[in-house]
Amino acid sequence: MTGTEQGLFIAFEGGDGAGKSTQVRLLASALEAAGREVVVTRQPGGTPLGATIRDLVLHGDHVSPRAEALLFAADKAHHVDELIRPALARGAVVVTDRYTDSAVAYQGAGRLLGADEVHELQMWAVDSLVPDLTVIVDVPSEEGRRRRGEVHDRLESEADVFHEAVRQHFLALAQGSPERYLVVDGTASPEEIHESVLGRLASSGLLP
Repeated sequence: MTGTEQGLFIAFEGGDGAGKSTQVRLLASALEAAGREVVVTRQPGGTPLGATIRDLVLHGDHVSPRAEALLFAADKAHHVDELIRPALARGAVVVTDRYTDSAVAYQGAGRLLGADEVHELQMWAVDSLVPDLTVIVDVPSEEGRRRRGEVHDRLESEADVFHEAVRQHFLALAQGSPERYLVVDGTASPEEIHESVLGRLASSGLLP
């Protein structure tokens, strides 16, 4: 890393089964090959506290929708303070599998708590830190269900109508701020999606 390099924050969003994790790995490998320090993380669960919250919310007993939203906000607040901001300050590239948009989509739109209200909560939690680029890996809800196969947590077990509401909210976010979002077709090959991400980073001047 050179002294002139700036920190860069990239988030991957999308429904369960969209293929986000694959794209996170591909991008991290490409950036490391280019000589950048890369910090790969996920939300919830990117810190020891976050891992505890993740297990509690996704695999524990019933959690009320408002409590779920508050727990996810607590995870992000701690995650940003302890991991993301320090990494960005030293010039690293932070690549995260999910960030605040997931909370707004899942709790605001999916749980019907109000997208604006959940967004305000999330922005307070992360002190208004937003990614330089958010990539939405888009797949139809029925395709996401097919890919998930066996259900692994409480959110994955929700009906297609819930997952479709989540999907439509992600797309609405991207439509509203196209300069900060890239929507990619999650049914394309992983390599094609990866090339689209690299192309957007280059064309936006985020990477040389």
